[in-house]
This record gives sequence, structure tokens and C-alpha cells, in this order.
Amino acid sequence: MSLHADAVRVLKEWDAPDPGQEKLRLEYLDHLDSAPDGMWKASQPGHITASALVVDPETGRVLLTLHKKLRMWLQMGGHCEPEDATLAAAALREATEESGIAGLTLLRPEPVNLDRHPTPCAWHLDVQYAAIAPAGAVEAISEESLDLRWYGYDEVGSVADGSVGTLLARTRALL
Repeated sequence: MSLHADAVRVLKEWDAPDPGQEKLRLEYLDHLDSAPDGMWKASQPGHITASALVVDPETGRVLLTLHKKLRMWLQMGGHCEPEDATLAAAALREATEESGIAGLTLLRPEPVNLDRHPTPCAWHLDVQYAAIAPAGAVEAISEESLDLRWYGYDEVGSVADGSVGTLLARTRALL
């Protein structure tokens, strides 16, 4: 199965938690239906991306990256690559690469949230997951990040935008 086909499957099977998420789910499916290249960075005016919020439930913290280009505290994530077999695998790869943490596991195989936002390259139609950090995880800054920092659940709202707060709230509800 191609990554495009997996994304269609994931989005068709995903139960959106509210009407806004359902609207995005349908928009993402329309995008994939009209754009055979809609998974890739070259696709304009937008493309599917995959991300994961790295969570340490034992300590009540999340790891955020200070994104080099956007200069915002965000979850780990980015563009899908040809070697990604599934959207979930793309999200886990991005989280591992950008956090430097080996042994991350997804909280569940389904997305937690969808978020569409503009970036310098195009609209990102982000499919968001949650990843659990193993005990004693030590982060390492990647070339895509200016900084990495653990934040308590209650601190996230003061450093990150509302999209990260929504992703965290939905993740905590699943924990």
C-alpha cells in the first residue's frame, strides 16, 4: 500500500472528535482525492504532513522543539518521505529524528488531532499523533531545531500556540 493510500485509509477510518475536526478530515480527503502528489513537499498549495507530541506521562511533561524556521515552540513533525510506509510511521520517524530520543512509541496508531496551518513552503495539512517517551529519555537537538525543552502540561499554553494546546488536551484525554 502506498503512503497516499494509507493516508486515505487513516482519514476515512478516523472518528473525528468534533465538527471542526470532521470538516478538516473531509478537506484532507478532498485534497488527497484531487492531488495524487498531495503527500509530498512539492505539492502546492499544500501537502499532508505528520507530527507527534512527545509526552512523558510519568512526569506530566511534553517535549517541544523551538522550530528553526518558524521560531515557535511546536511538537515534532514535518514532511513525509518516500521511505515512510504509513502516516503513523512518518510521525514516529519525525518525532525520533527531531527529539533524538530512541524508543519512542505511539500512544495509539490513530491520529489524535488534525491541524491545517500556513508555512513558508505551503499549507501543511498536519496529521497529529502522540508519542510516549521511554523512562529516562534524554533529548538531543537536531539541525531543524534551535532548542528542545521539556514543559509541564500546565506550562505549554504560555509558550506554544493554541494548536499545540489542543493537541496536548486531546492527548491527555487519551492518557
